[in-house]
Amino acid sequence: MASSGIAALLLIDGRTAHSCFKIPIDIHKLLLCGIKKNSLLADLIKAADLVIWNEVQSHHIHEAVDCTFQDVHSSDCPFGGLCIVFGGDFKQILPVIIKGNWAQIIGISMQQSALWQSIHILKLIQNMRLNTADEQDREFAQWQLDIGHGHHTDENKNIILPDHFHCTENTIESLIETIYPGIAYHIPPTDHYFAKCTILASHNDDVDSINTDILRQFPGEIQTFLSADSIKNNNGEGGKDALTVYCFDLNSINCSSLSLHKLEVKKGCSVMVLGNLNPEGGVCNSSRGIIMNQVLEIWLITGQHAGETVFIPQIGITPAETQVPFEFCCHQFPICLCFAMTINKSQGQSVAHVGLDLRNSVYTHGQFYVAISQVTSVHRLKAMG
Repeated sequence: MASSGIAALLLIDGRTAHSCFKIPIDIHKLLLCGIKKNSLLADLIKAADLVIWNEVQSHHIHEAVDCTFQDVHSSDCPFGGLCIVFGGDFKQILPVIIKGNWAQIIGISMQQSALWQSIHILKLIQNMRLNTADEQDREFAQWQLDIGHGHHTDENKNIILPDHFHCTENTIESLIETIYPGIAYHIPPTDHYFAKCTILASHNDDVDSINTDILRQFPGEIQTFLSADSIKNNNGEGGKDALTVYCFDLNSINCSSLSLHKLEVKKGCSVMVLGNLNPEGGVCNSSRGIIMNQVLEIWLITGQHAGETVFIPQIGITPAETQVPFEFCCHQFPICLCFAMTINKSQGQSVAHVGLDLRNSVYTHGQFYVAISQVTSVHRLKAMG
């Protein structure tokens, strides 16, 4: 299993930890998972010899599973005495704490858990994404590790990017042409072209701008889908929630978890799913696919289910309270264009051709480390900014 849906898709018959162990979505300290001691899932846990868990995240999640396993096994040993193999890279992006400070972000990591002292650390030393027989790829792999450790910076802590990574012309048009050559003149092969290419940026606004620019170049007729937005008023007599409606244009709200109000796509263009609709069928948050027709049938192009076609329904999506200060529902197809994506969304994926839009700075060394770690060869990474 894995902590994120996109990482779970990379595993054969992989599942998310939340679905496998019934972990509460809104989890805090000392919570148990929804597993009854006399259930079939509890019997499966008792019969298991090993659990392999990729992409370690918030220690609250693992501590909840620890307490649940202790209850199932009637044992005070860590995880009830069951052997757990965790996979993760602490040089990557740390768990996100909304408006959290540096201490809070560090404090929620697995290394700050009481379980950490019971974990035996094994280090992987070979970069499986890169061809280590190539001298330049070996040097690139070492440079990646150095970036993860905070090296190759100037006196202002800015990262120094080698010259050979820059595009011929330092423009977004040049970056698009480098990563998506000829996209304006023909409909590319649907099963390889988009699966092997992506442009990464640190800001959602930059991603939306690039996606819009490429969609305009992409051949075909634009299909437009408008969302049906609504707000829930719990006061009944026009109190605080009702007043808030007049202060917001619901259609203009753009949260990271929501589709755009005005969703524009073309047949054959690249899209990303924005929710765990069917993880077992390969349709989860960050799954990538290609629009097949105007009723939003998409062809999956990544993961174990690549090549399968699935239908994406319109659903009601409610953003977190930290993003919108009232109960708000957006009824829309849970997808977005995916010619470009944020660096955070790319974590856990491997892509042959990667372009980096660095017009706006990345937030941390970990975010830049993730960006340069997705490519499978030093020769296919280009940047501008």
